[in-house]
Amino acid sequence: MQTKRLTMLAILLAASVVLNIVERTTMAALTQPFVAILGPVVGAGGIRIGLANVVILLILYTYGTKDAFALLLFRIIIVGQLAIGLFSVPFFTSLVGGLISFTLMILFKKLQGFSLISVSIVGAVGHVLGQIIVAMVLFGLPILFYLPAMILISIPAGIFTGKLAERLLINLKPALQDTSL
Repeated sequence: MQTKRLTMLAILLAASVVLNIVERTTMAALTQPFVAILGPVVGAGGIRIGLANVVILLILYTYGTKDAFALLLFRIIIVGQLAIGLFSVPFFTSLVGGLISFTLMILFKKLQGFSLISVSIVGAVGHVLGQIIVAMVLFGLPILFYLPAMILISIPAGIFTGKLAERLLINLKPALQDTSL
């Protein structure tokens, strides 16, 4: 039934917004002492695991590409309005990172032999690449110095979010697909 599907997608959107804001706030507080060392990496939005991407992965593997893409864009816009400022630097790093991440996740999901965890890792690395692209446009080429460290951080983050999404998918897929109500 369409109503249940839309209700479930709205709940998942709310969950992804809350996860993003809570993680953003928590990680900003935890990484604040390292601003002098990490510079623009922390200053432009901090270091995060990407817990909201778990929700996007669940939607991608349960409802499909169109719904996952719509919720990704809605989440970025809502978080932009509520937490980071619509059309701010962190908004654009999130938007471009999200678009590149999503595109790579779709491509790797369609290829044979790539697990949900692999797709999550590719998404995490893609998000970092998008952030670096925006940062290079705004701050210049020296920002590339941060790319290796950010990729090294994104790989375990992608593994963690992929494993979490995989586990949740096993437990929640029947409920997500149930249209009996």
